Amino acid sequence: MTRTLTFLPELALLLGALVSFFVCLGESRTRLAKTVALVTALAAILASLLCLGQDATLFDGAYRVDLFSQSLKLVFACGLELILLLSGGLEDIRAEVKPEYFLFLIISVTGLTMLVSCVDLITLVVALEVSAFPLYLLIPMRREREGQRNQMESAIKYIMFGVAANGIMFFGMSYLFGLTGTTSLTVMWPKLQPLIHSPVAIAGLAMMLCGLYYKLAIFPFHFWTPDVYQGAANETASLIASLPKLGGIAVFVRFVSLASPDNHSVATLLAILAAGSMFYGNLIALLQKDFKRLLGFSGIAHAGYALLGFVALDQVGFSAAIYYMTGYLLMVLACFVVICKVSPDGTNVSIEQLAGLHRRAPLLAVTLAVGVFALAGLPPFVGFMGKLTLLSAALSKGYLALVIIAVINAAIAVYYYLGVIRESWFRDPADLTPIQLDWSTKALCVFLICGIVALGVAPSRVLGTISTSVARMNLPTPAAAAIAGGNPERVTANPLPEWQAAVPSGHN
Repeated sequence: MTRTLTFLPELALLLGALVSFFVCLGESRTRLAKTVALVTALAAILASLLCLGQDATLFDGAYRVDLFSQSLKLVFACGLELILLLSGGLEDIRAEVKPEYFLFLIISVTGLTMLVSCVDLITLVVALEVSAFPLYLLIPMRREREGQRNQMESAIKYIMFGVAANGIMFFGMSYLFGLTGTTSLTVMWPKLQPLIHSPVAIAGLAMMLCGLYYKLAIFPFHFWTPDVYQGAANETASLIASLPKLGGIAVFVRFVSLASPDNHSVATLLAILAAGSMFYGNLIALLQKDFKRLLGFSGIAHAGYALLGFVALDQVGFSAAIYYMTGYLLMVLACFVVICKVSPDGTNVSIEQLAGLHRRAPLLAVTLAVGVFALAGLPPFVGFMGKLTLLSAALSKGYLALVIIAVINAAIAVYYYLGVIRESWFRDPADLTPIQLDWSTKALCVFLICGIVALGVAPSRVLGTISTSVARMNLPTPAAAAIAGGNPERVTANPLPEWQAAVPSGHN
């Protein structure tokens, strides 16, 4: 019974997907399909809370349930609920496929939920594909209208880049399997330590991470991002911009922790990718007029910021990256709430169309301001505290030049974010038609504003939980010890520091 309880969030999502599948067999069942999706997300939230303190190793050691994975499953379930609330009536999705839209949405989040518990290369690949394939189908579901027929092109680009990235990732996995003779990450870690400085190990680890570079839109695996954001429906883009990135960061932590803290080759590679992502994303975002494309290029830059935590190759940096991407989830969803409500028919929103928002819908204007200021890294929002923890982690390891680059890029980003604020708060168009908000949208806006402020003002509890979960992530399990030859010390070489030290001093 206890082992079943640890798998309860996944069971809730799988049951919801099954019910949603049967709903899709009928006709004109969009309302019922959305209700099933909302209930499924709520059930996943309750299941995640119920088993938050559970620990287990399932499926012959290939699936790890611990505080790290269970905390992220709670975030994914909450994120699914938020995306469903902002989706409204899906006006830009073809009517005949709206029930299937909710089915694929649940399946994608189910894959992400499984992804964070996978500690074996085979199960990890399966979870990655389960989370990605529904997204390939969600993008072309957008209905065609005159002047807007690029959703098929966006879907093809997303698929082609995904296939290429996955192929490179599988090739790198084969290198690591050949070096260690195992697909278990827990067993692979100690076996790889004596070989980590070899060119084959570095190449294998770098290629294996390519699939995650693609999911996170890290330079140079970013080319799909702006086109997919612009070509997908607003609701689909909100999903692609948020939950998969957090899932990618979580798996990135499991992979990069394979490298020892003094591995300068891996740290240098990550530093180069971080600098390239920040500069490319921010400089190209300066020229954007479409709000979703701006968020796409901004997302590339924020992936670069997240990599600042990984160059430290320690628990503090990993915790900072997860904390930052959790805050980014709220920040980007705040922007997409505004996009979905400013454009009730689902068309793309230009920055100029935000003019007069403070008079048309004051709550939306405040939500947009909080989201944009947080993305810019201004206090007292979570974006500021997230960047501060990332910069502190990188600086503690001596990456002063990279920290300076990040600060310069943060200053560049402020310029185009303030352009959004200028349009929404300081310019009034001729047409000031009020935007009507239902109770669910108002509740969603209030929740996002409070979440962004709370995570920025009082980050200690969240950072402490994340640090604790990261510290426990690589602790040995009986199954891992048995596979490693019955010697737990072989699995726990180079243990992570105590979690209490990960919370920056002075943070409340």
